[in-house]
Amino acid sequence: MPISRSVRVLALAVLSSFLAGASPASDLFETANRAVQSRYYGWSTVDRAALGAKYAAVLAERCAPQGDACDYATGRAVLGELLNELGDPHTNVRDPEGAERVAEVTENRAVFRTGVRVVRVTGGLLVVSVLPGSPAAEAGVRRFDLITGVNGEAAGKDAAGKNLPVGPNEFTRLERAGDPLRLTLRRAGGPDRALSLPTARLPARDEPTLSWAGPDGKTAVIDYSSFLPADSAELFLARLDEARRSGATALVVDLRYNGGGALGECVAAASSFGPVLYKTRWQGGGYTYGGLRGEEVLAWLARAAQPDWALWRGPLAVLVGPSTASCAEVFTYYAQKAGAIVVGERTRGVGSSGVMFERLPDGSLLSLTVLRAYTAADEPLPDAITPEVAAPTDVALLTGEGRDTTLEAALAALEARTASRQKESGQTDAPPRPDASLSVGRR
Repeated sequence: MPISRSVRVLALAVLSSFLAGASPASDLFETANRAVQSRYYGWSTVDRAALGAKYAAVLAERCAPQGDACDYATGRAVLGELLNELGDPHTNVRDPEGAERVAEVTENRAVFRTGVRVVRVTGGLLVVSVLPGSPAAEAGVRRFDLITGVNGEAAGKDAAGKNLPVGPNEFTRLERAGDPLRLTLRRAGGPDRALSLPTARLPARDEPTLSWAGPDGKTAVIDYSSFLPADSAELFLARLDEARRSGATALVVDLRYNGGGALGECVAAASSFGPVLYKTRWQGGGYTYGGLRGEEVLAWLARAAQPDWALWRGPLAVLVGPSTASCAEVFTYYAQKAGAIVVGERTRGVGSSGVMFERLPDGSLLSLTVLRAYTAADEPLPDAITPEVAAPTDVALLTGEGRDTTLEAALAALEARTASRQKESGQTDAPPRPDASLSVGRR
């Protein structure tokens, strides 16, 4: 809808009067607002000019007592309110500490870590990945262990859902200090135990890990925690190659705690299951990403490929949940198109767009939606993925009895699909092994 002349005049007047008294808060707000006004290209239909004028006035009012000394935190708080009203969860602001964490992973810096990544749940911090070779791995910490206390303080959430003193941010902050962490650790079926866990200089990024499940122990489970690292597709291919060489008869890719990352990496990884074409549009242009056999390729190569050109053609399931976002949703979409069974809970809902990062004057980070995503047929990509098999992760069972209800549902779905296909084809023997003649590419 066109913006009326009166709204434009009002916006200019408010912004001009606001900028006349510049402060750290106004510098931050104006830098971010200028980017939102000029470069935003998401699916929100909110009148951005009117929105900018509204929150410039809000900031002017809040900064009036401090004047030119109005601080960055005030500007960031008002900016957050503006972005909330914009209504695009892909466009948001992260404080300087959050920005530093993103930089650590994308640049793969060496930082002090124990080697675990955690999420906040009722009763503690759930360990969702353990870096191979890290102090945590050497101390025997496992995925889905529960950390109930850190350095004498309670962790996670209480029974009422209230945040306890130590969450993921506080845990990471303690790691970066470089001192050993005193943990209270609980493993399903056992009592709490005390553990002094040292830190070491390690890559900030996590790696996909391979484990085994299923009644015969031949279902490979690849836990894939992020597409942010520049080598995330290559790391995934290494685990996939390991699974194939070890005789995997089925594959589960766990993306429940994967918040996304680089488009090229997720397209390349998803193309392990079939050719991928992913179209983007932004202001004044667009681009088509192509993926083939685990590699990012020119679009025409992906278009010319046979549909069954894949590194993995055996039974496949993808686990997702509310923390599965952005690029991880794109990966899931293309895996599903290639025949994967999607199991878990509805994903976050930002898979139909892409972002760029912009540093703000205080070191915080603006995540700005700058492109819309489309299929090869020029249809908008779905914003969220709704699983074919609804199976929420029951954290109480996971931490109390060691039962992963989502993985259990995936294994059952894979078994049922295999049995159905055998019946349709008249087979009674075990399913054929995945094609081992295809080589895994290296980038």
